Amino acid sequence: MSGIAARHRVLIIGGGTAGVSVAARLRRAGLPDVALVEPSSTHYYQPLWTLVGGGRAPVERTARPEQDVLPRGVRWYPEGAVEIDPDARTVRLASGVRLAYQTLVVAPGLQLCWDAVPGLEQTLGRDGVSSNYSYEFAPATWNFIRNLRSGTAVFTMPSTPVKCGGAPLKIAFLAADYWRRTGVARDIRVVLAFGASALFRVAEYLPALEAAVERYGLELRLSTELTEIRSGRRQAVLRDLATGGTADVDYDLMHVTPPQRAPDWIRTGPLAGPDDPGGYVTVDPHTLRHTRYPDVFALGDVANLPTSKTGAAIRKQAPVVAANLQAVLAGQEPAARYDGYTSCPIVTARDRMVLAEFDYSMRPAPTIPLIDTTRARRDMYLLKRYGLPALYWNLMLRGLA
Repeated sequence: MSGIAARHRVLIIGGGTAGVSVAARLRRAGLPDVALVEPSSTHYYQPLWTLVGGGRAPVERTARPEQDVLPRGVRWYPEGAVEIDPDARTVRLASGVRLAYQTLVVAPGLQLCWDAVPGLEQTLGRDGVSSNYSYEFAPATWNFIRNLRSGTAVFTMPSTPVKCGGAPLKIAFLAADYWRRTGVARDIRVVLAFGASALFRVAEYLPALEAAVERYGLELRLSTELTEIRSGRRQAVLRDLATGGTADVDYDLMHVTPPQRAPDWIRTGPLAGPDDPGGYVTVDPHTLRHTRYPDVFALGDVANLPTSKTGAAIRKQAPVVAANLQAVLAGQEPAARYDGYTSCPIVTARDRMVLAEFDYSMRPAPTIPLIDTTRARRDMYLLKRYGLPALYWNLMLRGLA
C-alpha cells in the first residue's frame, strides 16, 4: 500500500451533522484514532435557515467554526474527499493524498444542483429569486418577502428527494402569514409548485397542513416542478409531471428548492447503488452497514434510506452507526437497529408549528408524551426556534443526544 499518507482505525467523510455526531459518540466510547475529512471551515445548523428566510431568526446564529464543534482527539483533514476505493480500503483527497482506513463512515451530505434548472444560477439572490438552502441566500429570501406588496409569489419543490422535505412548505406558510398580518395578502397570488403527488405522506398530519393551505389561499399544484427560469421576463416554467405539459407563470418573487443528489464522486463510485438515479450509498436500512462492503457505514442525507432526510433522522442514526461500527471492530455482527425514525417540524405560521414524527411504517412515532403534535401549536414553534438549536449545539454534536 505505497503512497498512503496515514492509516486510521476509523475514517469519517463529512463534518456536518452526521459526521460530527458519530465522531463524538466514538470518542466518548473511548475509541482511539478517529479521523474526519471535511473541506468547510464553517459548520452550519441548516434547519434554522427556513426561519432566517422567514424573518424569524438571524443567520449568524446558524454558523460556527468547524474546529469548535469537532470532538477532542479527532484528527481533521480540512479538504474534500474525491474517491473511495473500498477494495483497497483507501480514500483519496482533493490534494491527491491517500488515506487508509480499517472502518469507514460516509456522510458527506448532498450536492445542491443549482445548474439543473436553466436560468437559476444567473438570477439566484436577485430579481426576487432566492433559496433557503444556502447560508448566502436565506437572508435574501426575507428581504424579498418583506418588500413584496403585490404580484405573484412562486414556491417550488422538485420531484426528487431533498433534505428537509418540509422546507418548501414552511417558507410558503411563513411568507403567506406575514403578508396576511401586514394586510397585503389579498394582492399577492401564491403558487406552490410541489413535485410530490401528495402534500405530505403521513395522513395524520395532513389536516393541519391542508388547513394552512386553505387559510392562506395558496394555489397548490401537486406533481408539478420547476424546469426553467426566464429571468429576463421573470417567468417560471412549470411542468405537470402527470401530463408532461408545461405552463409559464410570471413571478415577482420565487423561492426555489434546488434538485439534489449525492456528490458526483459518490454517485459514480462503487458505493452507490447501480440503479439509483440519485447516486446514494447503498446500506442496510436497519444496521446502516453497506450492503457489499462490511467495513463501510453510511448515514445522513447520502444514504439510500427510505425515509425523509432530516437532522432528526441523523440523531437516531448516529448511535446505531457508532454501536455497529464498534461491533465490527470487535469482530462481532452489528446488533443496533435504526427503525426509520425521522421528524419534520413544519412551521405553519410565524408562531405555530406541526411536529411530524414517523418511521419506516409511515405511521406517527411521537417522542413527546401527552401533547398532540398533529395540530399547529405555539409551544412546538418555540421548540423549533429555541429548543432544537440548543439541543443541536450542546448535546447532539457532543454525542449526548
